Amino acid sequence: MEAASSNKGFFQKQPVLKNQVYDDVSYQRVLKLFVPDELQKKLESEITQLGEDVIAPQIFNYITDAERNLPYLRGSGRDAFGRPASELVTSEGWRKLQEFGFEHGIVAYNYDTDHAQYSRLVQMLRLHLWEASCASTTCPGAMQDGATRLLQRHLHKGSTLDPTLRRVLQNAYDRLTSRDPTRAWTSGQWMTERPGGSDVSQTETVATHAPFPAGQPAPLASPEEGIPLGPWEINGFKWFSSATDSGMTILLARTAKGGLSAFYAPMRRHNPSLVSLTGARTGGQELNGVRIQRLKDKSGTKAVPTAELELSGMRGWLIGEEGKGIQEISTILTVTRVHCSVHVMGNIGRGLAIAKAYALVREVGSGKGKRLRLCRSPLHMRTLADMTLDYHAMMLLTFFTISVMGLDESASIGRERATPARSGLTPPPELVSPLLRVLSSLHKGYCCKQGIPLLYACMESLGGVGYLNNSETEPLNVARLFRDASVNATWEGTTDVLSTDTLRALKHPASGKKCIMALDWLVSSALAKNDGAAEREIRRSWAEVRERLQTETQDDLLPEARDIMFKIAEVLMATLLIVDARSDGSKELGIMCRRFMVKKGLTAGKYAALKGEDGLDLDTRIVYGPRGLPKESDVKL
Repeated sequence: MEAASSNKGFFQKQPVLKNQVYDDVSYQRVLKLFVPDELQKKLESEITQLGEDVIAPQIFNYITDAERNLPYLRGSGRDAFGRPASELVTSEGWRKLQEFGFEHGIVAYNYDTDHAQYSRLVQMLRLHLWEASCASTTCPGAMQDGATRLLQRHLHKGSTLDPTLRRVLQNAYDRLTSRDPTRAWTSGQWMTERPGGSDVSQTETVATHAPFPAGQPAPLASPEEGIPLGPWEINGFKWFSSATDSGMTILLARTAKGGLSAFYAPMRRHNPSLVSLTGARTGGQELNGVRIQRLKDKSGTKAVPTAELELSGMRGWLIGEEGKGIQEISTILTVTRVHCSVHVMGNIGRGLAIAKAYALVREVGSGKGKRLRLCRSPLHMRTLADMTLDYHAMMLLTFFTISVMGLDESASIGRERATPARSGLTPPPELVSPLLRVLSSLHKGYCCKQGIPLLYACMESLGGVGYLNNSETEPLNVARLFRDASVNATWEGTTDVLSTDTLRALKHPASGKKCIMALDWLVSSALAKNDGAAEREIRRSWAEVRERLQTETQDDLLPEARDIMFKIAEVLMATLLIVDARSDGSKELGIMCRRFMVKKGLTAGKYAALKGEDGLDLDTRIVYGPRGLPKESDVKL
């Protein structure tokens, strides 16, 4: 016998992280189901290269730096003589990861690449690869995307937009869609205040129309580009800003006419009176009436500079009609809620990749002196197969929502529809907006909540190592993925808020029937070609929910809004699993669909009833793909 030491004895072989484009079966199936074959061929090399780039060693070094060197206020928000100062300092890792996002068009892709209704879908497939490697730089990126979509809507109005406002918004749009890191902007989205949280009705920020004196040129946000500051003066206090280093913001404020209005404001303005450290008046950029009160200390997304902001004399521009701010912000929310789900799905995809890689190299005892790798353990593989099932079902719901969103956006800017993807799930034009209205809350409420225990399971599958931060081996840091993903169940609406919103959409006196009709179309259209037991059970489950929605009042249904939202989501996921299985006759997907329906109570019977046609080999194919284990890891029991 020989005793181990710190440098001698057993050392676990390190798992190898692979390119997700090849390694993630769910990612491959979503791509094939929702993107036409011809477009897939065009995208193959580009997406594959992105899959390699996001797991490059330098990327993980940037993540570690961003997590270790957290953002801070220089001087704790004061200068040497005690005057308030708001100089935010971020790490090199954070800045480099943002630059990667800009250069690779993580947001810009949807706006500078025309694949008809598939531009948004392809953008989000690319984003999915980046999420787990970005140290949450996609948080301000989400708001950048939402603001871009809002400005796109207004710029598309043509001659009805004021010429000066058009120039201001076009300048902001060009920066939001730029791939040049020296010019590109992210955006804030300031709604949350101390009285209300997700309830913006108690907003205490006030905007006053105070144009600059006639005959005098307006002060400039950017003298180089001649962009003037806005005619509205905004004062108030914003409780959460998750893009404090952004170039602009969209915010809500009250006006004299009542109600809430939406405003665009640059984060910085030109001040010709600024003096240098030597006392010389040189002029320069300063924050646009913004003072950073303090930075938030959060459970996760620690690299994101989230702050409390005091607004005093901030200058901005009214977006849309006065008093219609909620309608304007809803455009942003539709986008950012999709970002939330894709962030969770991206982190789960990476978490499962780590768990799969670990199972290939980790040996455990199997009784009587025998040892086997986790990838040959029937129990462990059943656990990973169940996790893979939940992940795939939520991937289908998320990316189907994105495909509908792409149709809606393309129609709004006059793009023609391209050839439908093989899924065949292309709603008629009149049902696109009602379907998106329901899905935009439903997918986020379900996936961001249910994804958290799934990520915890990825962490648990590595045992004690999974619970460690592992910044010294950043590719295996599942704990960071878990912490960062957890915010999404709260950000952009808690589960209860989104459940209420889903119910409100389905019970709306004017548009609720159209929303139910859109869900009816989805279930009936997807299941039309078959009438097996699974299809009948799904139709029955949907009919039960629909009956309640049509006969019971909103007040009576409200206490069960979460259960109703979850049940609808699970009906839709089962439907999409059937469509996916049918697309190529996959045996694995057929079994996954049956397992899902039993697990979610969508069919009679027990899980045990599925024995006999299940086993280690099938579970292995579900986890690692139809070919099963890689040859070098296919060891005997």
